Amino acid sequence: MLDSIDQKLLATLTEDGRSSLKSLAAICGLSPPSVAERLRRLEERGILSGYTIDIEPRALGYQFQAIVRVRPLPGRLHDVEREIQSIGEITECDKVTGEDCFYARLQVRSLEQLDALLDRLARQAETHTSIVKTSPVKRRLPPLG
Repeated sequence: MLDSIDQKLLATLTEDGRSSLKSLAAICGLSPPSVAERLRRLEERGILSGYTIDIEPRALGYQFQAIVRVRPLPGRLHDVEREIQSIGEITECDKVTGEDCFYARLQVRSLEQLDALLDRLARQAETHTSIVKTSPVKRRLPPLG
């Protein structure tokens, strides 16, 4: 379980992964060495596995985001999984239960690029695509308490 200090550390780092030990210490009422030790323990426990940055795809020219449900043709599951892994524009993908096997999130510069990527999958799978309009909930932590 996480105590209230660990919860504060994780919540703060989720908002700003570049928070300094000094600022984390001030927020939690601890010394910087104590914060460093707590972070080390969270890492050892596998709770904290990395510090990341948040990049805005639109600033890099990716104008569209799509979610694609992928249902491999019979006997093509592993081929489809390898193809998904090879497409750099797929920024996230989950293997799921149900009628579809994969839910993939793509970032593309144009609808023509989206069509070309879907064509790569169409040889081995059936796809259903939705264009993302907005994301009212960004990736976030589940409740920590």
